[in-house]
Amino acid sequence: MTYGIITTITGDSSMYDKLHGELLQRTGGQIAGLLLHIGKTTEQGFQVIEIWESKDQFDRCNRDIIWPLASQVLTNDAAAAPVATEEFEPRGLVIPATGRTLAE
Repeated sequence: MTYGIITTITGDSSMYDKLHGELLQRTGGQIAGLLLHIGKTTEQGFQVIEIWESKDQFDRCNRDIIWPLASQVLTNDAAAAPVATEEFEPRGLVIPATGRTLAE
């Protein structure tokens, strides 16, 4: 079952830029199970909106890629920024360039 999550981080959006840039450099944007990733700035910091093939793949990515990378490239203050998450069940997804659709 697909899995959606919105992660809201309070702090300087340069944290996102730094982590995202390093992640793209290391993975080429190819992360198993990731269907959609959007980052956006907010008044308090930034949000990441993602849709995954499964929650297990999301958890594995965070455990094996994101958290180790964050500990390498972010300062302790940045890594400790307040984080809030909201999980959701995606109801539809269309990615025309890939021909990928989701209708549940």
